[in-house]
Amino acid sequence: MPPIYIVQQGSKVRVSNRRLLVNLELEGEKPETLVSMPINQVSQVVLFGNIGITTPAIGILLDEGIDVAFLTRDGHFRGHLTSGLTPHVRLRRAQYQRIGDEAFQLRLAKAIVKAKLTNQKYFLSRNGSRERQPGLAAIIERIGLAVDEVERKTLLTSLRGVEGSGAAAYFLGFHSCFEPEWKFETRKRRPPTDPVNAMLSFGYTLLAQAATSAVQAAGFDPYAGFLHEVVYNRPALGLDLMEEFRTVVDGIVLRAVNTRAVTPQDFDTVHPEGSSGAEYAIYLSDAAKRKFIQMYENRMNKTMLHPERNQQLSLRQCISEQARQLARGVEQDVEYSGLLFR
Repeated sequence: MPPIYIVQQGSKVRVSNRRLLVNLELEGEKPETLVSMPINQVSQVVLFGNIGITTPAIGILLDEGIDVAFLTRDGHFRGHLTSGLTPHVRLRRAQYQRIGDEAFQLRLAKAIVKAKLTNQKYFLSRNGSRERQPGLAAIIERIGLAVDEVERKTLLTSLRGVEGSGAAAYFLGFHSCFEPEWKFETRKRRPPTDPVNAMLSFGYTLLAQAATSAVQAAGFDPYAGFLHEVVYNRPALGLDLMEEFRTVVDGIVLRAVNTRAVTPQDFDTVHPEGSSGAEYAIYLSDAAKRKFIQMYENRMNKTMLHPERNQQLSLRQCISEQARQLARGVEQDVEYSGLLFR
């Protein structure tokens, strides 16, 4: 089941007769029901910005084990409301032990980075424009060399360096996918200063929520990762898992642009309080968020052949399956293989 995304500012989440209700409650106006759904059909609730939630709603979501994610209006992660860890003590014990095993940690991190860079190489090969970027073939070759270099690394720090250089080359080529009107030059996260970066950041946030939920459902501690360093309130293992799926978001962004589902006019320019006029950030409007979320969910519902299961799974199911494969690798000390998109 897909999550419920709530972006309408000023709305409030309530419960009534085991139905989750989202009402828009503006002062002086009659409340408008935006969402009405049975609790048993809700997998997760994602709140963007100024969204209220009643105490009874919190109670029933906790009782039902339904995760609530709190994000800023612009899509930055703030925190989770969750009923607690799943009773997978053996897996979490193994997880903590593996994090202390440098050889295992490096081997798993290599598998993650290799899958990520391989998927980025294939994405540019399919979607890059040699007219806008005459050096695209050389860029793709650089990413391929980075993939080959992964296996030769003996330290996690040097592996992260290969990942960083490969990602830098990828976004140099990713630039060629867009017409000049989109003003995309390179990846810039905080803050995003063009519409493409705004969509990338928003999409990666959605993907991170999906990956974090998947590793938590598999029984992991989502905050203890292998590739990403442990930082307070950062779901490092969720970020580990999402790496191999990043090009899924890149494809959604490219489709949104190519189909004109989102246009450069669908973004807001924000000047941070106390900043000079030259400092600004670009974010999706609320209407554009809803359109982007719909495209994201359409993609997550598409099926593909999962190589390990040898059956057609939706992309959301593939993320969950990769989390289970990760659990198998951690518990049984077997090789983990990232999911490749050809």
